[in-house]
Amino acid sequence: MPKIKANGITLNFEQQGSGEPLLLIPYLAADNACYAFQVADYAKHFTCISVDPRGAGESDKPAGAYSMELFADDVAAFMQAIGIERAHVSGLSLGAATGMWLAGKYPQRVKSLSLHSGWTKSDPFLKVVLEGWRTIAKGLDSVTEMIIQGIFPWCFTPELYAAKPDYIDQLAAFVRSRPKQPLEAFISQSSAVIAHDALSQLGRIKAPTQITFGRHDLVCSTRFSDAMRNGIKGSEVFVFENCAHAPIYEDVAGFNERSLSFLKRQVG
Repeated sequence: MPKIKANGITLNFEQQGSGEPLLLIPYLAADNACYAFQVADYAKHFTCISVDPRGAGESDKPAGAYSMELFADDVAAFMQAIGIERAHVSGLSLGAATGMWLAGKYPQRVKSLSLHSGWTKSDPFLKVVLEGWRTIAKGLDSVTEMIIQGIFPWCFTPELYAAKPDYIDQLAAFVRSRPKQPLEAFISQSSAVIAHDALSQLGRIKAPTQITFGRHDLVCSTRFSDAMRNGIKGSEVFVFENCAHAPIYEDVAGFNERSLSFLKRQVG
């Protein structure tokens, strides 16, 4: 796995495919492999570059305060370090929040922006959910098991659990196979989620933007849709009707088709 120094830390990343660069930013507690179900399709059209954010995977996990702006600074420095002037940028949840800051603060770096299961500013409900995850992680002394027991039920619909229990078990095994995130790093990352407020950045975003939600997502629900669509000029919104927070796993084919359709329109 290649590593590179950027913004004072070492970041781990994976690269696959050919074509215009597509930067994939993971969600909370995840590493680059979280987009495994997307990269196979995306790499047929783009050079996919998936990076482990600060605090996750095999990237550095320095102590101190994290913020979405800091994650965006890391990504901008990472792009400069590997020689990518401009890229399509895609992220889900924390990745989407980072993308907002990146496209707002470094508009010259972002050719198109894909914001999946994102939110503009953490509200009281989202903060309570995050505090619950932190409590579970501390109680279990395991970020990995907290993801499976605490975060999974927010990511998938009850219907998926009922219809495909083996698939849920496979996703749990996948999470357990990845590098374990230290509790302190999860607390730092989740603090950035709780403090997230990108309202000042939305009007600065110039890149063509796709915004998607899962209809049954409670964490980052369509309650954030109007603020995002109205704040980002010319953005388009799509809702995955049968999904919760993670359409990338609950409707892989539908998600890949919809997101790729947008991305391919931005090439050139």
